[in-house]
Amino acid sequence: MAMIPFNTLDKLDPRGKRILLRVDLNVPMKDGVISDFTRIERIVPTIRELADKGGRVIVLSHFDRPKGKVVPDMSLQPIATALATALGKPVSFAHDCIGPDAEAAAASLKDGEVLLLENTRFQPGEETNAPDLSAALANLGDVYVNDAFSAAHRAHASTAGVAEHLPAYAGRLMEAEIAALDAALENPERPVGAIVGGAKVSTKLALLENMLEKVDVLAVGGAMANTFLAAKGYKVGKSLKEEDMLDTARQIMAQAEAKKCELILPVDVVLSEDFMAGAPTAVAPVTDIPDGWMALDVGPETVKLLKEKLAGLKTLVWNGPLGVFEMPPFDEGTNAVAQEAARLTKAGALKTIAGGGDTVSALRHAGVLEDMTYVSTAGGAFLEWLEGKVLPGLTAISTTLERTIPI
Repeated sequence: MAMIPFNTLDKLDPRGKRILLRVDLNVPMKDGVISDFTRIERIVPTIRELADKGGRVIVLSHFDRPKGKVVPDMSLQPIATALATALGKPVSFAHDCIGPDAEAAAASLKDGEVLLLENTRFQPGEETNAPDLSAALANLGDVYVNDAFSAAHRAHASTAGVAEHLPAYAGRLMEAEIAALDAALENPERPVGAIVGGAKVSTKLALLENMLEKVDVLAVGGAMANTFLAAKGYKVGKSLKEEDMLDTARQIMAQAEAKKCELILPVDVVLSEDFMAGAPTAVAPVTDIPDGWMALDVGPETVKLLKEKLAGLKTLVWNGPLGVFEMPPFDEGTNAVAQEAARLTKAGALKTIAGGGDTVSALRHAGVLEDMTYVSTAGGAFLEWLEGKVLPGLTAISTTLERTIPI
């Protein structure tokens, strides 16, 4: 997907303005306790910059899937406290994102103050991008800033609709995310490679096809590699595979050859008869997987091969683990390759851009989350970008968009 032109905060003087700031506070939470603060930490620089420059910051976010109804357990109120702690300053809270309560709270803000509005998905018009909700949200602010790349693949009222009514800008996190992805796929230093793992070819088909157009080397891992091995005529025992995707896998291999994209599949695998931690394991070449055994990780020869390929790359895009990393010892392949990518990245020899839910967890598990060039927490939006899709939330803040209110 081509780089979209957008205004950054460098072009905004926030002093005295009501800044409607869309972020993603959809953090993991159980019984009111947040288990991972990453998304909160990543939006702090944008909020702090706007507030320090005298902006009146009105924070918008969704949380979970209340389906247009008020669900008390899905309130953003507990997150206001965590956000205040992260910012080191008070954050007030409004019990709705539109209507009298939100309007009064927004009107009472002073320069440099921060307000968090209630879950946008409590409104039935949020996910349908209802024009009346977009207009009501826009009425609360003078300027719109989107810092929620992770919600950019949704054409919702708070991510796309509101931007039609106000001058629109990208926040610092959005700016960093787009710059990282642009460096990964649109203007990468070559050679560029991709590691794509995961369970199913069917869920990564669009991504694989787009990668063939963009990269010089494409390594396939995870259970989806079993489908490719089966498509080549190898017996894969009782390994997870998609019988109905064998022809598709053969087509992808043919496309890779035609486009001179080197497609790398495992050459050996770590096997077990039982899908459980601590089960007895064996290593076998992919040409010799016994009946009744299943491949649960790439083997040591594959790890060696992937390390050799990494050494020849300038840019790496990573989405998806190489094995069942949550269950030792089937994490060893992912750990070893991730640690080598991190070593090369820290040495300045490689740019590594990674993302997707399992990928973030796998890199954290491998102890290298902080060592990559950029790790996206955007999940679905990151995947859709890799697939080459248009993201409505980005289009909405484009400087080429004609808005109903002149900028």
